[in-house]
Amino acid sequence: MNGLIFRLSKVRLAVSLTSIALLGAGLAVAPGSPADAAGEPYVALGDSYSSGVGTRSYINDGSGCMRSTLAYPSLVAAAKSYSLNFRACSGAVVADVTNSQLSALSTSTRYVTISVGGNDAGFADVITECALPAWASDCAGAVAGAQNYIRNTLPASLGTLYSRIRTAAPNAKVVVVGYPKLFMGEDCNALTWFSPQDEAILNDTAVLLNNTTASRASAAGFSYVNPISRFTGHAVCDDVEWINGLSNPIEESYHANAAGHRDGCTPLVSSPLTGAAVTATPGVIAAAEATGPAQAAKQRKYAALDRHIEPKVFQPPTRERLEKLADQRGVDLDAWLATH
Repeated sequence: MNGLIFRLSKVRLAVSLTSIALLGAGLAVAPGSPADAAGEPYVALGDSYSSGVGTRSYINDGSGCMRSTLAYPSLVAAAKSYSLNFRACSGAVVADVTNSQLSALSTSTRYVTISVGGNDAGFADVITECALPAWASDCAGAVAGAQNYIRNTLPASLGTLYSRIRTAAPNAKVVVVGYPKLFMGEDCNALTWFSPQDEAILNDTAVLLNNTTASRASAAGFSYVNPISRFTGHAVCDDVEWINGLSNPIEESYHANAAGHRDGCTPLVSSPLTGAAVTATPGVIAAAEATGPAQAAKQRKYAALDRHIEPKVFQPPTRERLEKLADQRGVDLDAWLATH
């Protein structure tokens, strides 16, 4: 009898140890857990539209890259337990991705996302020009310059960059992410003067940029996602904004906000990247935010590289600038402001 009890006890012990092991395995893959470092490697490349500028919450990584745990790379990584290397950086142009971000790729990299090209075309400078009153602005000229760059210079730059990504990460699924339209016909901000015509040509430029990017992505064998349709009805000044208008601090302006990353970008990008659309539930968001300190520590290793990337920031019209332009154009600024 005692022998039977002893044998049963050993069985119970074995079952208990197995249960603990299974529980531990479950915890090891729980989104946001410290064991995320063992997940499939995911590298997020690109500019402010990938880093999460606009979400108002950034990790302390010793750089000016403005990386957010509320940005879609963090949310996708948390939901899928991927090991994220969050290299996207505010202000990045194609050359910055090449010189400062591609070193994160390797033959073991499983997933890559990238948005880049807007800064190369002078996105911030064009928005800055078009925000001026019509009498003070050469919005059409600024847009024409950007479109000329997108048509004639950007395709080759993107083609070379995408080729380098494939060489550095030959086994990765790569998703190229486009840009949303900023406007849907109105500007409700008191200190900017985008006309409907300005908004239309700015949106046309977003379409041109996306078409150019999509073409080069297809040629490289990469997937491409266009956010324009998903963001329709959620532009600047829409009832539910997913894109910030003029904001304080100014760096937040004209970028997707937390809702835009959560409800717009995350399901859109995750579908081709992972095979199914990710929903950023409160649990996923909490798991992503919990990874902030570890991600900050990881990115501090690259801080010296990242400090060479120059932020590209929209500059709103100021009284001083308007006065100078009014003097040059013979405009009575006070009288004009009184009626606008």
